[in-house]
Amino acid sequence: MPVPSTIRALLIATVATVALSGCGAVDRINNIGKAPDMSTLSDPTTQKGYQPVRMPMPTPPVLERQANSLWRPGARAFFKDQRASQTGDILTISISINDSANVSDETKRSRANSDSMGIPNFFGLEAQIPKVLNSATSASSLVSTTSAKASDGKGTVARSEQIDLKIAALITQVLPNGNLVIQGKQEVRVNYELRELTIQGIIRPEDIDNTNAISYEKIAEARISYGGRGQITDVQQERYGQQLLDVLLPF
Repeated sequence: MPVPSTIRALLIATVATVALSGCGAVDRINNIGKAPDMSTLSDPTTQKGYQPVRMPMPTPPVLERQANSLWRPGARAFFKDQRASQTGDILTISISINDSANVSDETKRSRANSDSMGIPNFFGLEAQIPKVLNSATSASSLVSTTSAKASDGKGTVARSEQIDLKIAALITQVLPNGNLVIQGKQEVRVNYELRELTIQGIIRPEDIDNTNAISYEKIAEARISYGGRGQITDVQQERYGQQLLDVLLPF
């Protein structure tokens, strides 16, 4: 008896998942009693998935140099500007997020219908209806229908996020209009738990203050990630088999 295609696909997915989980289990067994390994320092632009940022750019302005001028175009002070401005320079990102949101929705719907149909008079043939059907049938009330429908939906969302920290970021690209593409990563390991913070986005040089720092709300296209990996994070995750069943089971 041939195996249905849906069952065959399910078996293949199950075998693949078990194989992948087996590989992960081997790595976890090898790391028993060890703290999570930190990643090595490397050029962010050589990492897998890195792509230079390309945005619509205005026409580059023509800088006019004044004869016998001691001021450098774009500098804030008489001496050299110490703020980050070139690829490879480092600046500090201040992240202070304290957001909360509460949303509560409720929708109610109800409907009631009542229909009836009869033939009190129809060329005198209405008297034949009880003979054709049964004696209890009345020509004035042949069909009567009623229906009722009601639904009540409720939804509540309560969210609270609070992050207050600083991270050093690296300028990875200078766009033609002078804006800077930044990317930073920070890893902190405490016992057997590794916390990771990553940030990337686009900033204006004018928004960098005199301490060579910038606040996160001035970062365009900001991508901020704060998470971790280790023993505590591992026990908070569902097992691979349970995750697979959550996806496949229709109930």
